[in-house]
Amino acid sequence: MAVKPLAAQSLPPLPPRPRNLMPIWATALIGVVWLAGVQLDISPKTLIYGWDDIVEYFSRYGHPDFSQAPSYVKLMLETIAMGFWGTIFAFVVAFFIAPFAARNLSPNAWTYNLAREALNFMRAMPDVLLALVFVASFGLGPLPGALALGVHTAGFLGKFFAESLERVDKGRYEALDAVGAGFSQKMMYAGWPSILREMSGYTLYILDRNIRTGAVLGLVGAGGIGIALYDTLRMFEYDQSAALLIILIVTIMLLDRLSSFVRGKLH
Repeated sequence: MAVKPLAAQSLPPLPPRPRNLMPIWATALIGVVWLAGVQLDISPKTLIYGWDDIVEYFSRYGHPDFSQAPSYVKLMLETIAMGFWGTIFAFVVAFFIAPFAARNLSPNAWTYNLAREALNFMRAMPDVLLALVFVASFGLGPLPGALALGVHTAGFLGKFFAESLERVDKGRYEALDAVGAGFSQKMMYAGWPSILREMSGYTLYILDRNIRTGAVLGLVGAGGIGIALYDTLRMFEYDQSAALLIILIVTIMLLDRLSSFVRGKLH
């Protein structure tokens, strides 16, 4: 009787062959696309005719008119300032609320829930709606836009900061508790220094987002390049609208490169 080698006797049995789930996922994807088409009343015919209309509409922007470029650049700078001060406002609000919205730092459950709901409320309020409210309160100009951007994005920054503070090694907080440090001292010597890079990255992202959104808020009277874009579109002055869009796009591209460069230096 032959004896199997020891190495062959000790080998575990082969695992079962994995199932091929690709047909299931493909079927599910097709079902989701079909449901979207039914719910949104989308048909291939509609998409074909819609694409032709889109091409025809954008053909109207083929001859940008830069005759008023200096005033357009000034309006773009106003939009950048609106986004910048909105981000500063959001950062300050988030800086003070975030520690109370962090589960491991908040003094009690009541404070934690209150801070969380305040951040949820700010995130839930659309910035366009806030801009309309502030325009009605303070009049036309960049101030309502900056306030709308600040209130809305403070909810995002506060959530980002709070979740980052919750991920800090609890040993750092405990070390300061052991020497009798207060709440503000724990934040200044353990909390904020530990998430400085994350804070910087999130804030730069919000700045980039606020400048882009600031152009949209101008459409409701919040100042900046958006109000000029709204006026030219309303008067069917597509050549001037094209110039405004080019200035806006180039500015956003430059700011994105600058933001990436700064984030790279921070990391």
